[in-house]
Amino acid sequence: MRNLRLLRTGGCRPAAAPGSPQCFCLGVDPGTVFVGSQSGLLELDCAAQSVREVSLTAEGFMPEDGSGCIIGIEYLPELECVCVATAAGDILLCNLSTKQVECVGSVDGGLSAMSWSPDQELVLLATGILPASSWDDGKPRVTWRGDGQFVAVSAVCPETGARKVRVWNRELMLQSTSEPISGLEQALAWKPSGNLIASTQEKPNRHDVVFLEKNGLLHGEFTLPFQKGQVKVNISACPRALLLYSVENPSNISTILQLDFFLFSSAAKVLVTAFHHAVVPPPMCTYELQLKQAVNQIAFHTDPKCSGNMAILDADNKIYVYRYGESQSMVEDPTVRLGAIGGNGFKANVEMPHLDKTYRVDLGSNTNEVMNPLGLRFLTWLPDDSFLVVGEDQQAARSVLHHLTAAPHVTGAEEEHLNLRLSLPVNGEVISLCCSPVTKTVALQLADRQILKYLWEASTPVLEPWRTSSGCALQFPHLCTQTSITRIGGEEMILGLTDRCRFFVNDAEVASNITSFATYNEFLLVTTNSHTCQCFCLKNMSVKALQVGLSSVAVPNSETLRKVERGSRIITVVPQDTKVVLQMPRGNLETVHHRALVLAQIRKWLDRLMFREAFQCMRKLRINLNLLYDHNPKASIPSSVFFCCPTFSFTALVFFRYCLSILTAHVKKNPPELETALQKVHDLRGNSSPSVAAVSAEEALKYLLFLVDVNELYDYSLGTYDFDLVIMVAEKSQKDPKEYLPFLNTLRKMETNYQRYTIDKHLKRYTKALGHLSKCGPEHFSEFLNLVKDQNLYCEALKLYPSSTQEYKDISSAYGEYLIQKQLYEQAALILARAGIFEKALDAFLSSGSWQQALCMASRLGYTKEKLSSLARTMQYMVVLPLQDCEEAVILLLEGAFWEEALRLVRHFVSQDQLMFLDSQKTAFLRHKSRLQVVRELKEKTCESLQDYEAPYCPEFDILSETSSVVTPSDMSSRYSHSNSRISARSSKNRRKAERKRYSLKEGNPFEDMALLEVLGENVRAVDSVKDVHVLLKQLVLFGFDEQAEGLQQVLEEVLQLMETSIPEIWTPALQQSSLNPVLGPDSTANSIMTAYQQKRMVVPAVQG
Repeated sequence: MRNLRLLRTGGCRPAAAPGSPQCFCLGVDPGTVFVGSQSGLLELDCAAQSVREVSLTAEGFMPEDGSGCIIGIEYLPELECVCVATAAGDILLCNLSTKQVECVGSVDGGLSAMSWSPDQELVLLATGILPASSWDDGKPRVTWRGDGQFVAVSAVCPETGARKVRVWNRELMLQSTSEPISGLEQALAWKPSGNLIASTQEKPNRHDVVFLEKNGLLHGEFTLPFQKGQVKVNISACPRALLLYSVENPSNISTILQLDFFLFSSAAKVLVTAFHHAVVPPPMCTYELQLKQAVNQIAFHTDPKCSGNMAILDADNKIYVYRYGESQSMVEDPTVRLGAIGGNGFKANVEMPHLDKTYRVDLGSNTNEVMNPLGLRFLTWLPDDSFLVVGEDQQAARSVLHHLTAAPHVTGAEEEHLNLRLSLPVNGEVISLCCSPVTKTVALQLADRQILKYLWEASTPVLEPWRTSSGCALQFPHLCTQTSITRIGGEEMILGLTDRCRFFVNDAEVASNITSFATYNEFLLVTTNSHTCQCFCLKNMSVKALQVGLSSVAVPNSETLRKVERGSRIITVVPQDTKVVLQMPRGNLETVHHRALVLAQIRKWLDRLMFREAFQCMRKLRINLNLLYDHNPKASIPSSVFFCCPTFSFTALVFFRYCLSILTAHVKKNPPELETALQKVHDLRGNSSPSVAAVSAEEALKYLLFLVDVNELYDYSLGTYDFDLVIMVAEKSQKDPKEYLPFLNTLRKMETNYQRYTIDKHLKRYTKALGHLSKCGPEHFSEFLNLVKDQNLYCEALKLYPSSTQEYKDISSAYGEYLIQKQLYEQAALILARAGIFEKALDAFLSSGSWQQALCMASRLGYTKEKLSSLARTMQYMVVLPLQDCEEAVILLLEGAFWEEALRLVRHFVSQDQLMFLDSQKTAFLRHKSRLQVVRELKEKTCESLQDYEAPYCPEFDILSETSSVVTPSDMSSRYSHSNSRISARSSKNRRKAERKRYSLKEGNPFEDMALLEVLGENVRAVDSVKDVHVLLKQLVLFGFDEQAEGLQQVLEEVLQLMETSIPEIWTPALQQSSLNPVLGPDSTANSIMTAYQQKRMVVPAVQG
């Protein structure tokens, strides 16, 4: 345990004592103490062994008869003087260097207390003393909070005669008054961190330390290990511990770590906890050792094989040796009593120590050390059963190292003696001592930070400076409160830790955030300010590598680092084990198994072929069992090593039992198949004739409980609906039968489907629960629907009912309402429409902006034209209705990204447009064909009447003879000559316009037949351009418009057949062979005909049909 340790002692013997001490304070320099008495003030410098005195009686401030009293003193560094307050009311400033005393103030009526604030900016003076009692002197007590913002005063109330604690701020404004506490005593101390105020309370049958909060309320308490009236206690607080000491005997000291628990006391009782067997929070313990005198020190044997043996040094300088096992008689040791374990009706399963020997320390002629109850320090029990202690030298600030050996045993003697083998004076004061049983070396740290070495097995042991590998004498840069000897990279070195968390290896600082450390074999364990515990193997490591490891950030929970609670400190590493005991800030103890230590211990066992120990440790600490083989694949694992021990658990047979291997595979799958594993257990239980070598259901279940947490397994067993299996698992758990048996009995009475629904709902397997509840009939549908709504299981619920049922419609309605609440209107509309709830679907489509689907729903609801128009007017989006201009509507829809509606219009209107187009082309073709036939007949009659007429030669006659309408020669000659006479005067634009007018379809036009041929050619080309209508036909068939596709195909075939049969009639063979006929084909236009005529160049057309 982390206890209060005596670090150093000092003394100074003045030539003439100026009265008895009344109060004291510490100076700035270490070892300087100012003591006030009834005659004056003393300055004691223990280091320099000097004494300076200022007499207050000579100055007239204290009476010469010795009745004066100093009620408080405080050293003021800035003034280099001591402030002294007397009971008479004087406040003095004393300078011991100049022997000057100055009275800076006086209080009429006297003073009872003086207390300076921590920053020495304020001083509090108290007056008045009430009559004293046997346990209360009636004087007030003052304590400041660490930051100096508040001060607590404990004073006796004149009305009630009881003490109360009042808290004031720096302006002396009352903050709180404590609640009435019967028997509250004068002891008072405020924890520096400021959260608790400590005092003592006398009760009828015990003596307690009580804690108060700043608001005056009680916070907690604990009982002191003294009988009532045995000791008068005072209290002093420091940041890490609460110090209690006897007013009559200040050497009787107790410590309370973190104001929570009472630990080891230097009273006559030692509390011992055997960490091998139990780790219990103090003040509980495994057993107690009751001695006759107050205990000063405890030392454990330095031999790892005997590390539990203890040597106890008491205030009478006697050493009591307690051992385990050897030469223990059957008579119980009266000094040993069980603590937290055992008790009435229980048998302690732990080995108890016994008092083996009692030694009296004999230091020869130096009897002064024997008389001093704290004269011996750093008791060390060496492996050869000799002892080392450090005592005080007669000279100032010097220590003496004593090596004690046991004297020959005297028969019948109650005590044995320890003879002084040798005493080695130390040129300095010893601050710490550590030893290494491996190298038989002791290291002593002096107050000046030098390190001395002592080899106790040397023929002539001597003290010599500890030298590094370079030959330099070792000296720590700072004073270390904890030291240890270890080997790093094969070299023996000293580790040191200061009270400021600075960690040294020899004289090199390797870290500045270490809060505690411990060495165990070749390992170093440290805790850090970042709340981690790190473990390093020093066997093959250099100091530089250690420094890097301490400064780097390792991965949490790796082999070398693990997280620990804030403020954790290492107590010890249990020898021959993997336990690391940590003390928490609250004072309680925790045990961790650091992975690095565990793996190292397992490797040692495997190297020694101790497979059973390794297997049990790995199973207990959840280490991958593959390490049994991977550590040394060449080493065989004999089954006898595992199973010869009759107490060995059957689970070791997992390597050889097939069934358990199957269970392991199911459990270790990701995700685990626990239900399948439990079903295997269920099958084993149902096996009526198991073989001798088979695993029973009980064994299989026990094995599963080793792999899986029992509470988790209970839930999975309940999910198998096998109540016998559930009871088997429940019996292995910590559950109270009163909890699960009524629940199981209620389930047994239910109908099967409803029973399974109840179980699944209890296990929060809502999907399965829904499936079972759907089979329970319509009377449970309301409960079914409530579960669907509570757990949002709409999709799962819809799968459980056919779409034609009313249940499906109700679920869809609820689902739609849920989606509408989530503002998912379109999804809601689709769900409602699928279920035939068109009215709600229409509203949802309108909310989602899907006006097309809204129109469809309106159609399904049978809306009239007026109602449909009214609905369209209420929509906020443009509705494109099927009007005359379909193409414009499609273009508008495409530009607005209304793809679905555009596709709908295309599907609906394109087929109609094509039918109308083909019909119009067919009608026009027949009309123009008939007119062409009439014009040709008129032309033939006119030509017959003009056969004898001779006219001037004109190139146009070649054309007119075949194609002209019936005109007289004079008309033609005059009209053409008139046109020819003016053509040169026209512009080319007007000429083209005139030519186009000449070839018009106006009846009687001389070029009407040519115009008809042009129009008929355009008809042919127009129909030919829609031959790719097969693409449209595919789409019509794809979207189910079979009737429209069939009608369009039939009309197209009729038009194509008509044109193909009419082409020979329109473009006769004689016309096709003419030199001019190419321009009159189906591909000719008016412009092409005129261009060809003017250039007297014709192109052979390709007649298409």
